[in-house]
Amino acid sequence: MAAARTLARASMTGLRGEKTPRLRTIQYIGYGAGDFANNLAFSMASMFLLLYYTDVVGVSATTAGTLFLVVRAWDGIGDVIAGRIVDRTSTRWGKYRPYLLFASLPLMLLLVALFSVPGGLSEGGALVYAYVSYALFSFAYGLVNIPYGSLSTAMTQDPDERSKLSSARVLATNLVILLLAVVVSRQIANSDDLQQSLTIITLGLVVIGMALYVFTFSTAKEQVQRDVEKVSLRQAWDTVKQNKPLLRLGLSSVLFLCGMFALETTAIYYARYVLDDAGLYVVLVAVQVVGMLLATLVIPTTVTKIGKRTSYIAGGTITVLGGIVTAVAPGSVPAIAIVGFGIMGIGIGAINTLIWALVADTVEYGEWKTGVRAEGATYSVLSLSRKFGQAVGAAAAAYIIGLGGYESGAATQSDGALTAIRIAAGAVPALVILPAIAVMVTYPLTEKKFRQIVADIAQRHAEPGPDESRAPRV
Repeated sequence: MAAARTLARASMTGLRGEKTPRLRTIQYIGYGAGDFANNLAFSMASMFLLLYYTDVVGVSATTAGTLFLVVRAWDGIGDVIAGRIVDRTSTRWGKYRPYLLFASLPLMLLLVALFSVPGGLSEGGALVYAYVSYALFSFAYGLVNIPYGSLSTAMTQDPDERSKLSSARVLATNLVILLLAVVVSRQIANSDDLQQSLTIITLGLVVIGMALYVFTFSTAKEQVQRDVEKVSLRQAWDTVKQNKPLLRLGLSSVLFLCGMFALETTAIYYARYVLDDAGLYVVLVAVQVVGMLLATLVIPTTVTKIGKRTSYIAGGTITVLGGIVTAVAPGSVPAIAIVGFGIMGIGIGAINTLIWALVADTVEYGEWKTGVRAEGATYSVLSLSRKFGQAVGAAAAAYIIGLGGYESGAATQSDGALTAIRIAAGAVPALVILPAIAVMVTYPLTEKKFRQIVADIAQRHAEPGPDESRAPRV
């Protein structure tokens, strides 16, 4: 095993044999800045798009739920296409970084379009515009996020450094969520022309986002040098099909994201109507983000002590507990709901951090198992599973509050609508994350196995032979 550790460390310097330096602080910051930019677009849509559709455009909650479901289903196909494009990319800037520079501007401009449904359109015309703009936005996001996620595998093979990169991106995500909650929720509460305010906000996000993407492009270098293989569709499919850790992680991610997005989509409704104070939305999000940040900071230490799988299960259990508290918290005692959101924040932060660290490990597993390295296909599978979970979670939340009798723009809601909001924000996350935990109980890739896999890959590259693509079975 000592020899395996030596080979593992050697392989972390790059698969061609060149020595790759340890990551510097600026590289962690640069990588995190990329997800800050990603989430200026993504979190803006996930947090406020349903409210924009129901209370500004005038679309019913159930109609918006169908929109989320249909577009995300199409977007899964778009992610597969994006993954194939990425796997066949080779430029003087690297394999992944060019997308952060050239695909990011269309993404940010489509964010503006997403929140700028023309006022003169008929109800049907507005709905068509919403479908088209959301579909284009989602595809553009995949074309940036898939190579961004894959970038960590080209920056380092060290599992500890990958955990830190994962923490950096989750930290950035949490900061964006808090920033958007503070800035946008004030506009929702105080603006006489919410449409104009949202357009101005999204234009500002374009400027900030592009500056951050350029910074990431400049600092997050691809240090693990590999020859780009022309991976066929069949090879990519075979690699994914045999990647048991990836398939389990993908299934668990579907369930986890379903719960997370049910909460995220309805949090503002929860503050407005269950707690009867829209101003508490910022407090709920702030407490949740603090919980996420705490989890992000302690996860590297936790992983070192108990491993990624056990840490993931613990994070899921904490999230379930927070969901139960949120579902039953009396509206007259906001402090209990605030505690529930904080508990969920800890669990969500832990799982989000671990997902990105785990998927980077599954890339190595896929290469070890099949002899084919397909980062784009691997990340597109995770992206597909996450988007499916996001679609189901957001759609389920919209359907639940719609069927509960939610009335767009009403000052107060019926008891049925209030119960529906509680179910969507608390009960749904608790119920769907339980099976997400169960799936990860059988996750086969431990830290010990991963280090042996990295060592095996390094040995194959050091001593190529006719059987180098063969791998032991796990």
